[in-house]
Amino acid sequence: MHNELTEVDIQKMKEELAARKAAAPKLREAVKEARALGDLSENDEYRSAKRELGRNNSRIRYLENMIKTAIIVKTDSTEGVVGLFDEIELQYEDTEDGEPETRKIRLVTTLRNDVFNNCISKESPLGRAIFGRRVGERVIVHVNDKVSYPVIIKSVTKGHDDPNLPITGY
Repeated sequence: MHNELTEVDIQKMKEELAARKAAAPKLREAVKEARALGDLSENDEYRSAKRELGRNNSRIRYLENMIKTAIIVKTDSTEGVVGLFDEIELQYEDTEDGEPETRKIRLVTTLRNDVFNNCISKESPLGRAIFGRRVGERVIVHVNDKVSYPVIIKSVTKGHDDPNLPITGY
């Protein structure tokens, strides 16, 4: 699997990877110290230290794999066409009260997906439906084989790859 990421995504992952690798010896030492406390079957400190070390090692593997398999994408796009990091105003036609509803989102890479802050991945059903489309177009968002809904692209404000947008953890 290849992930389409930006240079900023890669840089942010490399920074996190370096920090996690630097923390690994301290986490291993914490496991050793907790193990020395005695009976492992009743040693919560040991289990907690092992869990934290495992989480750190798992994240290291994830970041290394993401960096290794990444395809670098450009963030520039044509005026009036939906591209990465653009702010898009969408109109939803099918609402519960029957009135059209508008919503602003920012289209981002998978690593910066944060629906609570209206940052929607370009690989999500909505992102795939609107990416590369023009202002005024009505598109159908296919969530799955049974669920779909229409949206109209009302406006596109050109954005940039903001390094302050955090990458998501897990």
